[in-house]
Amino acid sequence: MSHPVLLLIPGMSNTPAVWGPTRAHLGEGDGLEVRVTDVREATDIPAMARAGWQVLADVPADRPVLLAGFSMGGYVALQMLAQAPRPVQGLALVCSSARPDSPDSAPMRERAIAAATRDYAKYVNSVTQWLLAHAPDIDPALLQAIRADQLAAGAEVTVAQQRAVTQRADQRALLRGLGIPMLAVAGERDQLVPPALSQEAAELAPAGRLEIVPGVGHLLPWEAPQRLGALLRGWALDAPRQVQT
Repeated sequence: MSHPVLLLIPGMSNTPAVWGPTRAHLGEGDGLEVRVTDVREATDIPAMARAGWQVLADVPADRPVLLAGFSMGGYVALQMLAQAPRPVQGLALVCSSARPDSPDSAPMRERAIAAATRDYAKYVNSVTQWLLAHAPDIDPALLQAIRADQLAAGAEVTVAQQRAVTQRADQRALLRGLGIPMLAVAGERDQLVPPALSQEAAELAPAGRLEIVPGVGHLLPWEAPQRLGALLRGWALDAPRQVQT
């Protein structure tokens, strides 16, 4: 079997750098090719999905393709499956969900948009502190990297992505009919996407599997890159074999 290609999709207010720490633990070149898409130029989830497929356009038909999305990137990965121009051999949702946006989220999103527009640096600091509330002893260099990535994404991108996720599709039916291995990875202390939503996604997919990483929150690719890298690598190498059998 040809080496699989794993596409990593960033989350909201992220550049491709969000996957950097995890990518260091994926063992690239040792039976696995890793690519990362950049979704910052697209203003809705279908356009982000098309951007993801463009990154994979040159992959030969006989090579397995797998998709892994973090947070908003999970919505993009699901949309990529919904409009897939070729077979996909595996799906991984990292701190993500198959549900549409809740109507209860609208006021929160409008407050976030207003805050990001008014003072983006202050918004980034506030959001980061909330997402890392369980980890007061986080390494200062890591905290700086997290904030730098969000600052690099910028206020305009963040506002557009906040609006984009409100229009995302309900993909639970897609998961119910999914005929490929699906891995849902959750942070035990995730306040933004609680582990119960990852559990729901794993249970909806016929070949779904749930992994909960203890002691971490929503920023799993930053907080536990070694563990996440190991999970994704094992799944990415095994999933194509399951599809073939």
